[in-house]
Amino acid sequence: MTEQSTYSRQIIFDTETTGLNEGAGPHYLGHKLVEIGCIEMVNRKLTGRTFHVYIKPDRKVDEEAFQVHGISDEFLADKPSFAEVADDFFEFIRGGELIAHNANFDIGFINYEFEMLGRHGPIEQHCGVIDTLQLAREKKNRGEIQGNLNLDALCRFYGIDNSHRTLHGALLDSEILADVYLFMTGGQTKLEFSSDSSGAAGGFTRVAKDQPRPKVIVASAEELVNHQSRMELVSNAIWSR
Repeated sequence: MTEQSTYSRQIIFDTETTGLNEGAGPHYLGHKLVEIGCIEMVNRKLTGRTFHVYIKPDRKVDEEAFQVHGISDEFLADKPSFAEVADDFFEFIRGGELIAHNANFDIGFINYEFEMLGRHGPIEQHCGVIDTLQLAREKKNRGEIQGNLNLDALCRFYGIDNSHRTLHGALLDSEILADVYLFMTGGQTKLEFSSDSSGAAGGFTRVAKDQPRPKVIVASAEELVNHQSRMELVSNAIWSR
């Protein structure tokens, strides 16, 4: 897997489901999608466009899954079916490169849902795919990453603030994954919006606003040494070129 993508348009995405990842794949046990969250990035900057839906799965959410994402059967009762949102979702992702953490899990569910409808799949025929979990494993094997490779652990390693994340949620996890992906691929290391963002309705709400000039706090010599040590862990960093 190469770290530098040939796609200018990338879709960072995540799903939540009625069951957890076990064995060959929970969708083979009849589990279904309950949430899809996508954010669009063009030339490594967010555009403000998102796709986010909750989906009525027509089956119960397992208790283990509910403890992870907090999406209840009652909440999903009046949500659209996958069949109702499938075409809009496909149009949003088509021709882009999908980025997910443990992509086989998410892609497996999407392909399963499309197969049940007889539409659009396999999604790999229409999109590129990057699995950031596999990318992290490769970096760990080269000694560039230490510790666990789940999303929370990678946030801690790269110093990304995910303190607002108490439960998994597809759109929030996609936002966090965008930060992680940018760090791992050694380029722009904070989420920014492109200047031509259209800010589509229902889109991403993190927008740049003018802020009062903050008070400057000078780092101590020890803090500067610790900072430099952390920065050296980032491969192909833009600030070292």
